[in-house]
Amino acid sequence: MSAKDTPPPLPEPLLVEVADSHTHLDLQSGTVEEALVKAAAVGVTTVVQVGCDVKGSQWAAETAAAHEHVHAAVALHPNEAPRIVLGDPEGRSRQGAREGGGDAALDDALGEIDRLAALPYVRGVGETGLDFFRTGPEGIAAQERSFRAHIEIAKRHGKALVIHDREAHADVLRVLDEEGAPERTVFHCYSGDAAMAEICAAKGYYMSFAGNVTFKNAQHLRDALAVAPLELVLVETDAPFLTPAPYRGRPNAPYLIPVTLRAMAEVRGIGENEMAEAIAVNTARAFDY
Repeated sequence: MSAKDTPPPLPEPLLVEVADSHTHLDLQSGTVEEALVKAAAVGVTTVVQVGCDVKGSQWAAETAAAHEHVHAAVALHPNEAPRIVLGDPEGRSRQGAREGGGDAALDDALGEIDRLAALPYVRGVGETGLDFFRTGPEGIAAQERSFRAHIEIAKRHGKALVIHDREAHADVLRVLDEEGAPERTVFHCYSGDAAMAEICAAKGYYMSFAGNVTFKNAQHLRDALAVAPLELVLVETDAPFLTPAPYRGRPNAPYLIPVTLRAMAEVRGIGENEMAEAIAVNTARAFDY
């Protein structure tokens, strides 16, 4: 096993139990049980397992049904919608190469997300939103149609909306304004600046910070965290991605939440227990558990 593949060591446990508001256990090595035991050992006792496509969302719902401290969010990722509509000849997702199915195929997939969103252990609809980093102009219409449908599903079922926003800040905020955001809206892996954080704060949107808040080149994220109201701040891993410094590039997992949380407390100039208490309350409120 190369150094890059070696899981980072367990951090010092938190004294206040918290939740990982966004993780992908299905993409991590080892079993769900192992991940949960390791996380609980350092004070991370709850996780929100997030789906990105139909199969992943079904798995998230099944996993939440089987584990008391796992909650599910279900959705078609913004990059998934154009693949369903236009096809994915190179097989860039876990589904492999596929033909485009047009709007009818997107409607079918959204129908399944709608069915899953009604389940009691599904607490969120996401991750949905817009991603102009990976999807070219030809896929924008499918992304936006999918995003609007997810907003409607979240509102109808009274679930949190979990947003993926990559290089699309203005358009994400525009669509939320046009559709009317659900009562509980979470910007996962918050990627905006301090000015956007003030817009989100005014609208009552939660901002969830991931390991990249610790990266040297991410001062804009620390500036955003500094101005975000404490009652709207969450923490997440987005594991196996975005492992916090000093472990950047190695596999991420829910047990590494304390590393990010301690860095966040430092940015805010508060103790880690105060940070953890706020985050624990906020995550339970955001996901209604």
